[in-house]
Amino acid sequence: MSTAIRAASILPARREEIELQTADGLTLVGELALPADRDPVATLICLHPLPTHGGMMDSHVFRKAAWRLPALADVAVLRFNTRGTSSVRGTSEGVFDNAVGERFDVAAAIEYAEFAELPALWLLGWSFGTDLALRYGCDPAVTGAILLSPPLRFSAEADLAVWAGSGKPLTALVPEFDDYLRPVEARERFAAVPQAEVVGVPGAKHLWVGDAETVLDEIVRRVAPGVTVPLPSEWDGPMEYGDASAYADRTVAAFADVPVTGPEQRDATGR
Repeated sequence: MSTAIRAASILPARREEIELQTADGLTLVGELALPADRDPVATLICLHPLPTHGGMMDSHVFRKAAWRLPALADVAVLRFNTRGTSSVRGTSEGVFDNAVGERFDVAAAIEYAEFAELPALWLLGWSFGTDLALRYGCDPAVTGAILLSPPLRFSAEADLAVWAGSGKPLTALVPEFDDYLRPVEARERFAAVPQAEVVGVPGAKHLWVGDAETVLDEIVRRVAPGVTVPLPSEWDGPMEYGDASAYADRTVAAFADVPVTGPEQRDATGR
């Protein structure tokens, strides 16, 4: 009997708590989720939103990717907390470094995936994580990158030029009502990367609340093109459920009065 896949549904997978070691001596905590009984066809390395505003390895799109994609698309999902970031999994050593020291975090994740002989490494950045992908992710071991709600805040034209020169696939999923960068301006900014694909998502907002399924379909369409999308909305097999209440204190609302550090950022209205 098939059961509807809900926000808290956890489908079967081989899940392993992992630790990443950075070149500057920190230990980062994370998790690797693999298909339960076969090899993955591709790998997502997840780079989470701004940790000073609730971003972490369990941010909801990444959580749902790890809970669903190994079973539904044979895709491995590697999630981790960047330096100084906490989640249910634990706290990574170090402190938030405004996208500077985080270069070592990105390198450590890529290196771990290489040593684990995971296939077709794709970076999946979200908000702050897209800046990390653009600045530090154009590595020879990386197949390409998918960017969710890229604000282009910490990254610069020089970073886009590196991706342009690499020829590696780069896809930006941009919400129609994003807080920082909307589809029209995103297409202008990413024109510097000839192979970049900018996909405007109607009705969506920066946090993708209510649109996670659309995001997962677009991800799978690119990293595992042999898998039929849209992905199934029901599962005929064992299923567990996660505790969503564990993340209630990590919502953006809880950080509404916390200043955003780093480079000055215009909002989507240009202010």
